[in-house]
Amino acid sequence: MCGIVGYVGEKQAAPIILDGLKRLEYRGYDSAGIAINDGSTTTLRKSMGRLVKLEEAVRHEMPAGSCGMGHTRWATHGKPSDLNAHPHSDCTGDITMVHNGIFENYSEVKAELQAEGHVMVSETDTEVLAHLIESNYTDSLADAVRESLKIVRGSYAIVVMSKREPGKLVAARKDSPLIAGLGDGENFLASDIPALLPYTRQMFVINDGEVVELDEKEIKFTRIDGARVDKKPMTVTWDLEAAEKGGYKHFMLKEIHEQPRAIKETLSGRIAPDGKYVNVQELALSDEYLRQVRRVQLLACGTASYACQVGRFYFERFAGLPANVEVGSEFRYSQPLIGPETLVIAVSQSGETADTLAAMREAKAHGCKVVAITNVVGSSVSREADIVMYTYAGPEIAVASTKAYLTQLEALCLLALDLGQRRGTVDREKVAAIAGGLRELSAKVDSTFKRNEEWIAGFAERNKGLEDAYFIGRGLDYATSLEGALKLKEISYVHAEAYAAGELKHGTLALVTEGTLVVALVTQPSLREKMLSNIQEVKARSAKVLALAVEGDAEIAKHVDDVIYVPRSAPELMPILTVVPLQLFAYYMAVVRGNDVDKPRNLAKSVTVE
Repeated sequence: MCGIVGYVGEKQAAPIILDGLKRLEYRGYDSAGIAINDGSTTTLRKSMGRLVKLEEAVRHEMPAGSCGMGHTRWATHGKPSDLNAHPHSDCTGDITMVHNGIFENYSEVKAELQAEGHVMVSETDTEVLAHLIESNYTDSLADAVRESLKIVRGSYAIVVMSKREPGKLVAARKDSPLIAGLGDGENFLASDIPALLPYTRQMFVINDGEVVELDEKEIKFTRIDGARVDKKPMTVTWDLEAAEKGGYKHFMLKEIHEQPRAIKETLSGRIAPDGKYVNVQELALSDEYLRQVRRVQLLACGTASYACQVGRFYFERFAGLPANVEVGSEFRYSQPLIGPETLVIAVSQSGETADTLAAMREAKAHGCKVVAITNVVGSSVSREADIVMYTYAGPEIAVASTKAYLTQLEALCLLALDLGQRRGTVDREKVAAIAGGLRELSAKVDSTFKRNEEWIAGFAERNKGLEDAYFIGRGLDYATSLEGALKLKEISYVHAEAYAAGELKHGTLALVTEGTLVVALVTQPSLREKMLSNIQEVKARSAKVLALAVEGDAEIAKHVDDVIYVPRSAPELMPILTVVPLQLFAYYMAVVRGNDVDKPRNLAKSVTVE
């Protein structure tokens, strides 16, 4: 989950690399470092903690040179420290490298190298590879990298340079993201697109098993076996402003407010002009295949897995297919009972989530067709899936996912409706009603901000000493409760749990005491009476109840302490609306408690290790 930036060109490398690292710090902030080569010597600067500490260390003595690399770390092997910070070097100081990923056999390789006389100073798996490259290096750095990568096992995105080949970077990837940027008299490397947007829009996606050689004039791609790879750059159309805060205090708040636009763009072209049917053109599944499909398996991690909990309802209600949700980290070890009759839907914002990728590969090994929903073009998930449906949320920088979640819900709904149309399991009137509701969502989310944001901010201020919160709901509301609880705990650090409201009496009520905050979602008409009974159960234990309800439900106010109202929509679409106040609640709780909203402790944006 670390962030990597590389530069080679005519300009001073250090300021460009530091700027890129700022845009990637969401990938890890345990430590940071840079290595700059001036043609003869390599200067390393690294520091434990946030990137600002490194910036302070080099402010008055910026390393000179036009070739270099930088790294912001999320620790896996070795605790956060100056010594364990990247970049790492070999015994001689000739080889310098950075790495995102995990070398699984590093301990046995380390033992062999130490037996040969190599001395290592850090606890990291990365330093082991630097020494291995040293051991294999004769006259070509790229060849040494290739030979070394044949020995190590695991995931990696690496950038390597040598004092013997000044003005050159060598990079490679397997299961960890890495892109190359094509400039004019300069070339770039980075983990994610936002790092390079100020400098170039021409970028290459580096694929698994590829080795890249860069100098100021060219970018050359080969495979680990040395075979040449011809590639054409893609043009990235993201607005630079989309990767900046745009006047908001935090990226998370900006991304929450970008949701109306993200909803529109993800919907664009996927509903017929007359609004009467759904047309997901990417869903290229034959009628023969659809006849053999018997079930849907949804795979994801974190927030995306809660989107899948909502998606399960969509596939069962619209497509008439039994659906199951599993987190990627459990699926591959569960001996899944799947086969060609199972349609697998994999959901990942970044498209690089290691556990989701591993689960996809397990599914494909069982003969399943895989449809991916992702936000990042050219990501690993998109390349390995049989069919890709992109969400158009734009860059999501904050660690806590918001706009990506909403667009995932949209995409899952559209997929399920399209499947239902083709299978004949949903009538035209229902499709038209849901499609019409989807087209109205952007405006309704915007009105939710206007109606509720100021009140939610005040509620957070009044409850900033909160220690525990419980979220309850039934059906689709329960699925949304899971995401609401996750948001609160991951950025405000308040202990929060979600429960199916009908399960309260099976143990959970023991946790409810006087003043306990219970957030009750009451948006599903068929389950409203049951929810009112559940609210009475917690009120009888002196809980403080905050309800989320549909506009026009004046009666609910008689049963709770406070109410947040959201615009009325089809019950199936309420999860897209009700999660917005929960996002705002989590955000403002984090703010009033003085937390680093965009970089919550111990977490990183893209989980590219298992």
